[in-house]
Amino acid sequence: MAKSTIYVGLEIGTSKICVVVGEVRADGAIKILGVGSAASRGVRKGEIVDFENAQACLHDALVRAEHRSDVMINNVFLAITGAHIKSFNNRGTMRIPEEQEEITDDDLEEVKEIARDVDIPQEDVFLHSIVRDYYVDGQEKVNRPAGMLGKMLEADYHIIHCIKTRVQNTIRCVREIPLDVEDVVFSPVASAQVVLTQEHKDSGALLIDIGGGTTDFAMYSGGSIVSSGCIGVGGDHITNDISVVMKIPLTKAERLKVKFGAAILSEDIDPEPIVIEDDPQLAGREIDPALLNEIINARMTETLERLRDQLSIDGELAALGAGVFLTGGCSKLEGLDKLAEKIFDLPVSRGNIDSMSGASAAFENPQYSTPMGLIRYAQILEESRPKLSPIQRLGKKLGVIFRGARILLFSAILLAGLSAFLLLN
Repeated sequence: MAKSTIYVGLEIGTSKICVVVGEVRADGAIKILGVGSAASRGVRKGEIVDFENAQACLHDALVRAEHRSDVMINNVFLAITGAHIKSFNNRGTMRIPEEQEEITDDDLEEVKEIARDVDIPQEDVFLHSIVRDYYVDGQEKVNRPAGMLGKMLEADYHIIHCIKTRVQNTIRCVREIPLDVEDVVFSPVASAQVVLTQEHKDSGALLIDIGGGTTDFAMYSGGSIVSSGCIGVGGDHITNDISVVMKIPLTKAERLKVKFGAAILSEDIDPEPIVIEDDPQLAGREIDPALLNEIINARMTETLERLRDQLSIDGELAALGAGVFLTGGCSKLEGLDKLAEKIFDLPVSRGNIDSMSGASAAFENPQYSTPMGLIRYAQILEESRPKLSPIQRLGKKLGVIFRGARILLFSAILLAGLSAFLLLN
């Protein structure tokens, strides 16, 4: 009988570090056991710039997650982001050998490598190779080519790549905690696993994840991903704009943004000024609410228009039948959905997570969509792995045992030789 499995998702963001512990049960249902988060330091635009500070915050989030879930955490699935992450689509094509009767799993791996045989910057490394569609002898939309008869195999892949050292630095920071990194996942790819349903992906949908330091996106059409990337602008940039224009500290600017700010300009705004009363140095200071919203609107308009123009190059926006879905901490800004509707000329909604059970607070907060998506990603990854028969599992265990015995024997011979060398010299 299948057993439940526990997975842990980790997101190291600009504003927060979040750890989510989830249990995938035997029937496939996912239950969130615990969430731990901590304010982030040492992270800029989604990338670690100060190991010591980032590790201290990660440790705090980890302890809280372990306490709330009653699980000792050793392994994590890690979300990464950053403007250095790029993507493109490419097709791989191969001819099946004449003597071969049917398409094999090895052929699928080979066609993937052919699709990845493209030039990327020397400092980059492949992060994801996500299959979009298979074609067998011209037949489109083949879901599982393995086992089929055919002479020509083609595959469209969405390929995501990034600067290798930047990802390695994040992994190194996590491993020094110490935690083992099971896999590294681009943040919007993770978020899409829980924010978008398969129906959304089939109809065409754009996921926009607006965090503290970045705006990540993943666009789907015909059931598969067609575009993804990251813009190095997020909620913290709005806070900084408010701080500079109004000449107030960042902490006050953040509070004003969250409590009184709106992303869309309105004639119905309350003309009464906002009075700062909880700071002795700024006591009695009045803030113009119209100016506050103008600052927020200007930054968010610039960001969303930049994303729209980038996606319009591929001409896929017109095919998004399900519309746009907003998630991430900054998506809670009042009026942001209306602003996005105006810019994209598409229906816009805030992403909901209803495919899991557990503490309701986790589902109500869009800040958790990425680490929760990592749990679902881990589940899908495990389900896609080939199932071993009892005999194969036994063979694998025996292989490990014999491999360990060979290592011990080799070590003994090496030590004996070294001892003889020392005695003779």
